[in-house]
Amino acid sequence: QLQLVESGGGLVQPGGSLTLSCAYSGLTVDDYAIGWLRQAPGQEREGVSCISVSDETTMYTDPVKGRFTVSSDNAKNTVYLQMNSLKPEDTAVYYCAAEADLSCIKVDAHYRWDRNIAADFGSWGQGTQVTVSS
Repeated sequence: QLQLVESGGGLVQPGGSLTLSCAYSGLTVDDYAIGWLRQAPGQEREGVSCISVSDETTMYTDPVKGRFTVSSDNAKNTVYLQMNSLKPEDTAVYYCAAEADLSCIKVDAHYRWDRNIAADFGSWGQGTQVTVSS
């Protein structure tokens, strides 16, 4: 059974940095994509980033491009989201999600089409809260 567990959330001041981790287990195929998405109170879930674990192809949505970096450590079955230059509008619950046989190139195409990538992923973690405030 696929399981995803996020950690690393917390309170950080504007301009600060935070690194989130997503530990995964139970994946039965070699090719899959892991996405980071977030949801602020009263808003729809929105995409943040994606990484294809097999070839480390990455994508970023416009609000975080240039500030966030996604990476993977296959030996540890963990994906990371390094978040720099954080802004109050980054405040949200951050989720990691996974889908087998999905390319981040396809996720990026869906994002460019209608900004919605949540539907691309079938398995989700429980989320971790990130609050950016002074």
